[in-house]
Amino acid sequence: MTETVFKYFPNLSESQRKQFEILAKSFPEWNSKINLVSRKDMEHFQERHVLHSLGIFKTMKFAAGSRILDVGTGGGLPGIPLAIMMPDVDFVLCDSTRKKIHVVQELANEMGLKNIEAVHARAADIPGKFDFVVSRAVSRLSKFIPWIEHKIDKRSINPWPNGILYLKGGDLQEELNEVNRSTEVISISQYFQEEFFETKAVVYVTL
Repeated sequence: MTETVFKYFPNLSESQRKQFEILAKSFPEWNSKINLVSRKDMEHFQERHVLHSLGIFKTMKFAAGSRILDVGTGGGLPGIPLAIMMPDVDFVLCDSTRKKIHVVQELANEMGLKNIEAVHARAADIPGKFDFVVSRAVSRLSKFIPWIEHKIDKRSINPWPNGILYLKGGDLQEELNEVNRSTEVISISQYFQEEFFETKAVVYVTL
């Protein structure tokens, strides 16, 4: 089941491989009890959820010591796959649904992920500042940006200036026209060959 991920990331450590295997086994079990992602999607979980999340990793490997906020994480996407790939980066995964955050914490515990903090809260209520905010299209960017723009740290330790890395799909031009910010659309299809990624992108917004 994890072959889809291992194909693109052949140099994972043994512990990282084990963590992805635990995710592949445990996430569907939790999803059968609590609706984290569409159940009809579960047969494509590795491709449409885990690999999709890792489009952010392909776009930018965060510097060690970075603080990343995953807003509307649901069952831990994209935060958990990113935390597996970058054990020296700190991730705060937040969601307004308590039972989903409970699942995130249980998954993190099972995988031994020490760089994840799971928080039941809205993004605006999370204390502290972050280098980047990541998310999987929880709303239109014009609505999303005001929720989190005050959460971005002024320090800059990454290859790009701090901001948002937002997983989106489809025709984005109209939505980006609503945003009075510098944006860049990075196609995920340059990283992953599957047809699913032809219309998928990481939108980088500088804040």
